[in-house]
Amino acid sequence: MKVLSGPEVEAALDDMALIDRLAALFKAGCEMPTRHHHTIASPTGPGSADATLLLMPAWTQAAAGASGRIGIKLVTVFPDNGKRSLPSIYGEYLLLDGTTGAPLALLDGTVLTKRRTACASGLASRYLSRPEAASLLMIGTGALAPHLIRVHAKVRPIEEVAIWGRDTAKAEDLAAALARSLPADVGRPITVRAVADRREAVARADIVSCATLSKVPLVEGAWLREGQHVDLVGAYTPEMRESDDAAVQRAQVYVDTRAGALKEAGDLVQPIAAGRIAEQAVKADLFELARGERPGRAAGDRKAITLFKSVGAALEDLAAAELAFGPG
Repeated sequence: MKVLSGPEVEAALDDMALIDRLAALFKAGCEMPTRHHHTIASPTGPGSADATLLLMPAWTQAAAGASGRIGIKLVTVFPDNGKRSLPSIYGEYLLLDGTTGAPLALLDGTVLTKRRTACASGLASRYLSRPEAASLLMIGTGALAPHLIRVHAKVRPIEEVAIWGRDTAKAEDLAAALARSLPADVGRPITVRAVADRREAVARADIVSCATLSKVPLVEGAWLREGQHVDLVGAYTPEMRESDDAAVQRAQVYVDTRAGALKEAGDLVQPIAAGRIAEQAVKADLFELARGERPGRAAGDRKAITLFKSVGAALEDLAAAELAFGPG
């Protein structure tokens, strides 16, 4: 059985190859049961927070002489780990042979999740952003931000990247680091800078990507202009949100999976509950886009505002794990 560390998973995954792999699996489909949430009561005794064990399975059937694959992502969330100077979240991914059940690989789930999340946004951008999009705003400075910036810059001819964060110093540090690395990653000059005025930056950008844990809107519909694409990656619980009601009302809304987004994404759950939009406002998910069952942005459409909301899906983990494992 292969064991792939974080750096090995990073090295094994090419952004564009992973986007293509995601597109293929969304088109083909796979079995994807509802993720399992298990509470572990106060693991360190009275006064400690409950922990959570998450299990996210998915599998494909054998076809055309190829073995199917079974994958399970295991994630633990221990909120009190910060008191021990440990990460609160750990993740591992187990890949199994679909014919025999034999273990094939154990992969670092944290890196796998970052890479597949960014590439799911890249896949959505292929369908939804204008092909000539040249400017990107990244809201958020966390671990996902550099991956999202890099992928968006590979999918579209981005020339300028602006970064906004609540911590200005972090935004400036990330901008400085990417100003050095991003041109080499994408093969062309790109200007990267930190910005302080979020409203102005949203209005200027062709693509707005947001990856935060915010519970209050950071992208307002009044700030948006025709032709933009909004990529909402954070706010993955019903209590969180990164956009206001006006943003989802003005935009053509798309999601990674209807089942996940309509249950977990506060950006949709809250305005639906308030009667601002209906579930039918979601025009398509990545299954429908990949299969050509529903249209994305029409060719030459420079006016539509598109909004993509993702909460993650086990299918995406499986696609990334298969690619990292290789043809063996």
